[in-house]
Amino acid sequence: MGLLDRLRAGLVRTREALDTPIEDLVRGRRPLDEAALETIEEALLAADLGVPAVSEAMKSLREQSGRIAAGGLPAMRGFLRDEIRRAVERPWPGVPFSATPWVVFVVGVNGVGKTTTIGKLASAWTAEGRSVLVCAADTFRAAAAEQLEVWASRAGAAFHRGSQGEDPSAVLTNALRAARARGTDAVLVDTAGRLHTKASLMAELAKMSRVAGRELPGAPHETLLVLDATVGANALAQGREFAKAGSLTGLVLAKLDGTAKGGVAVAVVRELQLPIRFVGVGQPADDLLPFDAEAFASSLVGE
Repeated sequence: MGLLDRLRAGLVRTREALDTPIEDLVRGRRPLDEAALETIEEALLAADLGVPAVSEAMKSLREQSGRIAAGGLPAMRGFLRDEIRRAVERPWPGVPFSATPWVVFVVGVNGVGKTTTIGKLASAWTAEGRSVLVCAADTFRAAAAEQLEVWASRAGAAFHRGSQGEDPSAVLTNALRAARARGTDAVLVDTAGRLHTKASLMAELAKMSRVAGRELPGAPHETLLVLDATVGANALAQGREFAKAGSLTGLVLAKLDGTAKGGVAVAVVRELQLPIRFVGVGQPADDLLPFDAEAFASSLVGE
């Protein structure tokens, strides 16, 4: 399947949750009354678009309800597509691989899909002909390095790890020096699955950023926060804490294929003012897709 087809398939549960209210309300092709508008509002909130974004969309919908209702289902879908696209459209201003090596930190709490995201990125970049080194800087979780090494091996990427319990900044330093010596194109850095309420672990992430900058001016070039789409609005709490702790540059929304709350993309972009760089829509290595606002909005509400 192409990118749009895979995204559409991944968002099927969210789209189904929105379909019935939309179709029911526009069938009569008359200006929507307050009860009808409330039904639409409830559907959008249930998809976890977030209260501020839904409030803005509903204000516009009330102003245009007559025109939209007269246009039937295509008009309603078009209205929602435009609202969602505008809400999530936040281009990333950077230029990937404009430095060598291109250093990317991947952060997030346990279980969100960091290891899988790193493996998929390594696979995508090696498939493009780039040399990649995967650094296992999570030295606390027993199986973290082993899992990451499997992904690196599948991707054909180099792998660097330290010993159990070693200072993550020391592991990172050695990995960056090795990557620089080899002329490696990119370094993907796995960090501990930090509990977003633990200040000491957040401080450690800040230390790693300083260490990277000393070894390679400008590094890390990206710090990607991985969020689990299946937890819906709870992802916002994680995002807020990580945003306080470090210089995040973008988001990865994982597990979109397993949720009816795909609208959380709207909420996190609005809250964190960060672009979504990638979305995960399945388990295979090629199911981490570059984010496209137009494709996302179309996949969420249908054509």
